[in-house]
Amino acid sequence: MENRKIIQVDEKVPFSLLAPLSLQHMFAMFGATVLVPFLFGINSSVVLFMNGFGTLLFIFITQGKAPAYLGSSFAFLAPGLLIIDKFGYQYALGGFVAVGFCGCIVAAIIGKFGSDWINVILPPAAMGPVVALIGLELAGTAANTGGLLAEGGPSSANVIVFLVTLGVAVFGSVLFRKFFAVIPILIAVVCGYITAYFVGLVDFGAVGNASWFALPNFSSPKFSAEAIVIMLPALLVIISEHIGHQIVTSKIVGHDLLKDPGLHRSLFADNFSTMLSGFIGSVPTTTYGENIGVMAITKVYSVRVIAGAAILSVICSFIGKLTVLIGTIPGAVIGGISFLLYGMIGTSGLRILVDSKVDFDKSRNIALTSVIFVVGLSGISINLGSVALRGMSLAALVAMGLSLLFYIFDKMGLMNDK
Repeated sequence: MENRKIIQVDEKVPFSLLAPLSLQHMFAMFGATVLVPFLFGINSSVVLFMNGFGTLLFIFITQGKAPAYLGSSFAFLAPGLLIIDKFGYQYALGGFVAVGFCGCIVAAIIGKFGSDWINVILPPAAMGPVVALIGLELAGTAANTGGLLAEGGPSSANVIVFLVTLGVAVFGSVLFRKFFAVIPILIAVVCGYITAYFVGLVDFGAVGNASWFALPNFSSPKFSAEAIVIMLPALLVIISEHIGHQIVTSKIVGHDLLKDPGLHRSLFADNFSTMLSGFIGSVPTTTYGENIGVMAITKVYSVRVIAGAAILSVICSFIGKLTVLIGTIPGAVIGGISFLLYGMIGTSGLRILVDSKVDFDKSRNIALTSVIFVVGLSGISINLGSVALRGMSLAALVAMGLSLLFYIFDKMGLMNDK
């Protein structure tokens, strides 16, 4: 295996490599996935449990053909915080259940009528920039997590840790060989963490006070029609995000996941996990761009590695000291990794344009790509109740509408680039 450049989705990985490869995926998603429960004011243990369990469900439902890790969704933050403030967290859980259930219905409709319509409403000239925006709009998040956008300027300690982490990840991805070539992210995390310790950014005080064993803080939902209505617009965001993630993953692994195992299976798995999350007290889940970036860099696509990371997440949810220890990883380390991972997703979008040989001599293609990039990066938003559509989500909706109009005009013989 050490002499092969790509480890495909269905390939087995030796146990000696499985552990570090799985750890790499868990560390990649950890910083973002625990931020959502922190903002909601709940303990992260139940979220780690559901992330792992939801990922295993996803792999099972998609028949082990779609490598994806499910982490905490940011699409529910605005409506969730509004509901928590007005009704309480249990009613937010009811909203999560309702959105997940509606998403499962959408998946069933797609299963009935197929997904060929995606090629109409999202041709390569539209899908390329939409996928690129998944990574590009998160660039500021990576810099902020790394402490580079702090008021008054970043501290020297943050800059040092950030640069060490990013440097090891970048140079490791192009210079490491054999076994080390498939774990550059893990090595970068370790190097960044050690650096953070020596510059005083790591505090082990909370680890000593944590218990060794602790049950995740499970809780049950309550339902309110008003809370559900507030939450439902988030469904548009998570569907467009899911389609984008599946398309970019398809490009990375070299297999059309929208056809096999099918968009209906992956979308159902994603939303079924979100529905279960609401029932046990966790936050909604979604496929994670960080883990897509890890696969793009390492060329290791095996679902066994993803499953290994999911099992580790479940185990961590029951071990208090381990959860707290992982939580001591400074933001500068997570930000340094994210800088590269988010950029890889953006590059995958550009790759769609190149591989599809999009002809920018045609007016429709240059208009589509240009408008989508500007909409996604301009910062404009449209409010649907308590949910603000912006960035990639708004750009995806604009792309769908504009592409559909161009398709209709083309069928009517009105386009001038025949």
